[in-house]
Amino acid sequence: MSETLQTLHYDVVVAGGGLVGASAARALAERGLKVALFERRYCGAQASGVNYGGVRCQGRPEVQLPLAMRARRIWDRLPELIGIDGEFVRSGHLRLARRESDLEPLDAWSAMAENYGLSTTVFRGAEFRERFPWLGEGAVGGSLCMSDGHANPRLVSPAFARAARALGAEVLERTPITSVTHDGVRFQLTAKPETGDELHVSCDWLLNTSGAWANHIAGTFGERAPMHAIYPNMWVTEPLPKFVGHNLGVYGGGVYARQVERGNCVIGGGRGTGDGEYAQPSADTTRAVMREACALLPALRNALLIRTWSGVEGETPDDNPIIGMSRTTPRLVHAFGFSGGGFLLAPGVGEVLADLVTQGETATPIDAFAVDRFATAPVSHAEV
Repeated sequence: MSETLQTLHYDVVVAGGGLVGASAARALAERGLKVALFERRYCGAQASGVNYGGVRCQGRPEVQLPLAMRARRIWDRLPELIGIDGEFVRSGHLRLARRESDLEPLDAWSAMAENYGLSTTVFRGAEFRERFPWLGEGAVGGSLCMSDGHANPRLVSPAFARAARALGAEVLERTPITSVTHDGVRFQLTAKPETGDELHVSCDWLLNTSGAWANHIAGTFGERAPMHAIYPNMWVTEPLPKFVGHNLGVYGGGVYARQVERGNCVIGGGRGTGDGEYAQPSADTTRAVMREACALLPALRNALLIRTWSGVEGETPDDNPIIGMSRTTPRLVHAFGFSGGGFLLAPGVGEVLADLVTQGETATPIDAFAVDRFATAPVSHAEV
């Protein structure tokens, strides 16, 4: 398709209006580029807006820590960047050990994290019981990172899109991209709004931030990744007297919990169900994980659950995201496959993507997230 007077041209098109895409659009618009963000539904309505809300560096793989630390600094600036605090609370993150053998890896992770400027303290024995009397016998120790916290994803994700629009980015919701090609010079796209005529768009840069659906674009350019859909399972209780002192996780996974200012406890663990397009929570999973949660938090035993939910996220074989330049197509940049851990990272990823577009590189190490690291991995029919 040749460019005509009817073709809209942008410096950058962002494909996907989750927290990664919206934060990238905001950062690029702030740097003076002409940006359009296309979202097939509503910004922040998928995994970015329905996740657990943990803002934690603790427990991440070492390769993620430089990016995580960059992202964490951005969370302190939310009112300045997006006009709201997103209910971000620096509560600390307590990573619990369920058995004595879990304490050694917590010690090792704490020592490693010190090299990146992240401070954690491991508690055990009588000191642990005295410090955290509200925990049950299901935990024998834990590692506390006081710089971590939690926020409300339903507020944060759409706010980044609004901030991008306020800085001059064009944000088009309910406008799926229906085709994309590269003509050797620029990307040529078509998009179909829910109402109105089809749009013809060209751009110099294309950011693939389409979450669990990112293989639609990656595959078009020969870079389909071995990613499958996951459906995190979460629920919330009635308001309870405040008793949970920190955002909680467990070494080895299984359950996570936090309590908001209103007293509701947000709890998650296990998986819901879905078809790759939509998700729903699992009652069986909720019951099973709630029993484990009650062993850790006895005050939950008589709590009423008032809502459960799930979402669709993309998971990679190594649980690390795909972030960086395409290996097949100039000026195509990928950022997807966050494997359930992207909420903290996303604002930092947006800045990294803006670096790649405006500078051609970034000071934040991202080589471990290259799209071609799975080049020899088979792609199964179950992948999205």
